Formats: sequence, structure tokens, C-alpha cells
Amino acid sequence: MKHLGTVQLETDRLVLRRFTVDDAESVFNNWASDDEVTKYLTWPTHKSIDVSREFMDYCMAGYANLTCYQWGIELKNTKELIGSISVVKVIDEIDRLELGWAIGRKYWGNGYTAEAAAKIIGFLFDRVGANCIYAGHDVNNPNSGRVMQKAGMKFEGILRQSGRNNRGIVDMAHYSIIEAER
Repeated sequence: MKHLGTVQLETDRLVLRRFTVDDAESVFNNWASDDEVTKYLTWPTHKSIDVSREFMDYCMAGYANLTCYQWGIELKNTKELIGSISVVKVIDEIDRLELGWAIGRKYWGNGYTAEAAAKIIGFLFDRVGANCIYAGHDVNNPNSGRVMQKAGMKFEGILRQSGRNNRGIVDMAHYSIIEAER
């Protein structure tokens, strides 16, 4: 793969962009402090805005590495930051990338996450040279699976007790798309 890092991307409704230090308040208020949003995630709910600031520092430091893909999801019409989407695992040996995301609860059900994921999948295939892009979700969070399907991924199966999130060790449903299927 030819890693390019977090390149700004746009869809009809969204700007997918790098985080800045000024985003900490939006990250905290719009999704990271909500236990319902983080219920199925691998990182804990942010208990203070300081944790969100530390996350911004982490993201900005990561941007120096071209294998860092960490986008903020911003609504084009309001400039409001509503979530994040990232490559959470890079397996260069087989050109495989894993996606993960979080979006504020008040934005659920609008297709924003699937729209962002589809745009990023296209970028990762067309410009980075990925062969396979995959994602997984706790089987108790089927809405995440619907996002994967809408973004073009196919269901591969369930691996029992194969993941850990804020609920503990869980069964995971896995989805993927390979370049040849596009």
C-alpha cells in the first residue's frame, strides 16, 4: 500500500477532516461523553473535557505518521463535528485495513456514518491501494452492522468471544469488502 495519512475528503453532506486542538469540546459534548455511544466501543467514555483534549493531542501527534487515518466527521452545512471514523488496524503484509467509528446519538439514523465509511473505503482502495477493508461489531449492536452493509461490506460471520469492549468479552460479527468486489 502507499500510505497517505489523513487526507481531507468530502461527500455531499460531510467533510472528513483532521482533528484540531479546538475540537475537544465538540468531541466531548457530541459523542465521547455519552455512555450510550461508547457502550459497544473499545475506549471508555470521556469523563471530562481533559480526556477529549488528550485524545486531540494523540490524534494530532499521529498525523505525522502516514499510516494514521483518523478523521473527524463534520456536517458541511453547519460545520458541526458529529463523530469520528478511523483506520484502527493496518496489516501491510496483506494490504488489509480495519475501520472503526463513533457518532453522536442525536445524529444516529441519518446515514452519516455509512456515507463517511463509503467515502473512506473508496479512498483506501483507489489512493492507498488496499486489498481488503473490514470492520466488526458486537452482535448486540446490529445498527453498526447495517452501517457496514450500507458502506458496501459483506457479512463474513460471527466469531464467538473474539472482541472486548466496554461490556466485556463479546461475540463479534465481521464484515469486509475486497477490491475485486467493487
